[in-house]
Amino acid sequence: MWDHAWQTFVHWGGWHPVGTTLAWIVTSCLLLAGAVGCIIPILPGHLIILIAAIAHRLMLGREGSGMEWWTFTILAVLMTLSQAIEFYAGAAGTKYFGGSKWGGWGALIGGLIGTFFFFPAGLLAGPLVGAFAFETLFAKKELKPATVSGVGSMVGTVAGMGVKMVIGAVMILWFFVDCFWVG
Repeated sequence: MWDHAWQTFVHWGGWHPVGTTLAWIVTSCLLLAGAVGCIIPILPGHLIILIAAIAHRLMLGREGSGMEWWTFTILAVLMTLSQAIEFYAGAAGTKYFGGSKWGGWGALIGGLIGTFFFFPAGLLAGPLVGAFAFETLFAKKELKPATVSGVGSMVGTVAGMGVKMVIGAVMILWFFVDCFWVG
């Protein structure tokens, strides 16, 4: 029933200019929200960008959107890569600055806790405090090496945020490339 109603609406003579404009407005709003989400971690930016691409294809179809099926695969892989980098960046920074595996675990746990409870300062303070706490409590490191490990986790977290923003920009760029040049 709904499919028949939708097909009737889509094939109505006035749908094309109105529908295309509406589809681009919805897609643009979602892409903008996704871009903001790549900067502000409270929003799932990369997921919103993927949803924008899927919604665009659903609203306009293959011919109207110009999007190929493999674009969704590329966007999903980029989204997954971004999440993995964000998750491990603080631990990698700890390790790079000479921290132990305990410091890496502390950065991961502190980053998760900081994200949910102390936004936005917790994004940086969580990995720092977590790495420092785990280095002193479990790895039995002195104050200076534990502090260096904590600072390393903060540097890694900031680097991960930068990579996350770049991947978000690449996802949006790929969307437009596929819509206008590839598809």
